[in-house]
Amino acid sequence: MECQRWFFMESPLQAGGQRCHLLRGSDSSLSPFSPTDGFCLPEWDGIVCWPEGVPGKVVAMPCPEYIYDFNHKGHAYRRCDLNGSWELVPGNNRTWANYSECAKFLTNETREREVFDRLYLIYTVGYSISLGSLTVAVLILGYFRRLHCTRNYIHMHLFVSFMLRAVSIFVKDAVLYSGSALEEMERISEEDLKSITEAPPADKSQFVGCKVAVTFFLYFLATNYYWILVEGLYLHSLIFMAFFSEKKYLWGFTLFGWGLPAVFVTVWASVRATLADTECWDLSAGNLKWIIQVPILAAIVVNFILFINIIRVLATKLRETNAGRCDSRQQYR
Repeated sequence: MECQRWFFMESPLQAGGQRCHLLRGSDSSLSPFSPTDGFCLPEWDGIVCWPEGVPGKVVAMPCPEYIYDFNHKGHAYRRCDLNGSWELVPGNNRTWANYSECAKFLTNETREREVFDRLYLIYTVGYSISLGSLTVAVLILGYFRRLHCTRNYIHMHLFVSFMLRAVSIFVKDAVLYSGSALEEMERISEEDLKSITEAPPADKSQFVGCKVAVTFFLYFLATNYYWILVEGLYLHSLIFMAFFSEKKYLWGFTLFGWGLPAVFVTVWASVRATLADTECWDLSAGNLKWIIQVPILAAIVVNFILFINIIRVLATKLRETNAGRCDSRQQYR
């Protein structure tokens, strides 16, 4: 059918729920199907855009490639009953779907839970020590007036960005992996062994909290790299600029370190909400990750170039000899 061919040309990431709502028949003048056809109507379940189903038949769809943790060689399944409706979970008014092939990489095959628990303990202890140490450092730099200078102000911003990153990780873990969220994840893991799982609920309001937690985590992660870049820019300015107003540039550095990451993280969140609004945004959504990763990689590359240039200049000054003058090379060492 022509509509079938058009449907499969659109990727779930690009088409999303809008195409599926159109095919579902929200506008009878545009929809190629109607309830009288006897087919199960196309439907978006938050992960896969399902095509029409033939009554009494099972519909198979490839596991979406934009969720990297899925087994992309597997398929997800739904069943269309003889009445032309998608089969429901017995005793539950939710559409049945089988994602077991897609989720096989997520199942507990080799003591995965034990490994995760140990890893969780290690990085929780590590981030706790880091958070405590940086808190002490910021208090010392802020308390003693003799330490108040532009260089230390920049250090304090860098320390605070790492502190906020640690806090955001604790919050993200609490939202995603504890309480009701953990119970839901354990329930799904058990059902994976049988027929995983019910289709995600249409109401996405329950995921707002975890989406916000993931977004703030990515923002503070990005600020770490940009405040490290600010450190490099500040040192580079001291060496290469004859007249350098530290107070004036401190405001610019502050906007750069906190503001620029906010811009591209906001863009990522907007695009993710539009094209790949699945679950808590904690799983990768294909090429959308580059919206955040490209600016971070750019910051790393620029900082490395500044580092090489600073080393080059200092090495040149160390080789210089000024006959008849005091040796000033010690300051460069």
